[in-house]
Amino acid sequence: MAADARQVAETYFAAIGARDLDGIASCWAPDGVDNIVGQAEAHGPDGVRTYFAELFDAVPDFALAVDDVLADGDRAAVLWHAEGTFAGDASYQGIAPTGGRVSLTGLDLVRVRDGLIVRNDAFPDGIGFARQIGMLPAQGSGAEAKVLRAFNARTRVARGLAGSGAEPVADGVWRVRGGVPREMNVYLIEDDGGGVTVFDAGVKSMAGAIAAAASALGGINRVVLGHAHVDHRGAAPGLGAPVFCHADERHDAEGDGGLHYFDFSKLRPYARPVFPYLLRFWDGGPVPVAGTVGEGEDVSGFRVVHLPGHAPGLIALYRERDGLALTTDCFYALDPQTGIHGKPRVAPAAFNLDTEQARASIRKLAGLTPSAAWPGHAEPLTGDVAAQLERAAATT
Repeated sequence: MAADARQVAETYFAAIGARDLDGIASCWAPDGVDNIVGQAEAHGPDGVRTYFAELFDAVPDFALAVDDVLADGDRAAVLWHAEGTFAGDASYQGIAPTGGRVSLTGLDLVRVRDGLIVRNDAFPDGIGFARQIGMLPAQGSGAEAKVLRAFNARTRVARGLAGSGAEPVADGVWRVRGGVPREMNVYLIEDDGGGVTVFDAGVKSMAGAIAAAASALGGINRVVLGHAHVDHRGAAPGLGAPVFCHADERHDAEGDGGLHYFDFSKLRPYARPVFPYLLRFWDGGPVPVAGTVGEGEDVSGFRVVHLPGHAPGLIALYRERDGLALTTDCFYALDPQTGIHGKPRVAPAAFNLDTEQARASIRKLAGLTPSAAWPGHAEPLTGDVAAQLERAAATT
């Protein structure tokens, strides 16, 4: 088999070097697959013939030579180099010929069965090809430096949208912040058996940051939604974990995220056209709900507290031993229309199912006398939390 694999590989590459399409095709099994990594995949003799016909039309003086062959059993590794001028009459992989001179190296891993190739994984120097034909700037050039600066700037923006790392909140609890600015809060809660429960899921762009932060803590066991608004379920579809919520929130989690009761006319005039766009940008879409949680149930050492009003199934998580409350949007600690932080307040009526019920839920939260209340947006309440919440509920 070793000799057979070597012989077939040498015959095949000799045909490529001679630009012999019939010879190339004759080396392939009917069910063979040629995987040109990052460029194309050809199937069977006809598919391989079509691929090389396109290549030879685009590079009419294509010349290839084999530098080394290593064979073992039914496999052979072939190290090669090729040269030519990208100046033919046809495009290659959709790229019009530029007249550029190319000189490339590559490695093919060939597998043979019954004297024919059944699989080839080819690793050509795609970056080198792109540089030499002018698709990418030359290495070390001023143009390359400009491209790198632009790419890195875009990366910084994308990472900013994605979110922060895990920031400690309390024993066994971390926060990931995201959005622009970073006002969306997602909480990671340590589970007894390892890994974390994610409480709320922020906006769609945060999925990578949440997953990365959770991976350092053992991975995500489940996602529990504080409620199903699109800026709190946004990343959930991308996290690959079962999603739980209150039974009264399931319809919206699996549906439109509560948009059916939003009333944008209650926003200030300048904000009315903005929020429909933002909500679409933030949303990762409906998410299947694996199960529900209800009043008094335990979630990773916290007690579920049902606080309807802003959303029908909004819940907070409250931990008796230290008075810590994770409160999603039971109250707001900023004005979402301006982004200005301030005293706690009832969520804007534009986004509430029932604003008066939301006030009652803030009073219910105050009755727990939490030591700290960490909301779905902005910064936590500390100090006399209950008194601050009572004032928030009373403010119109």
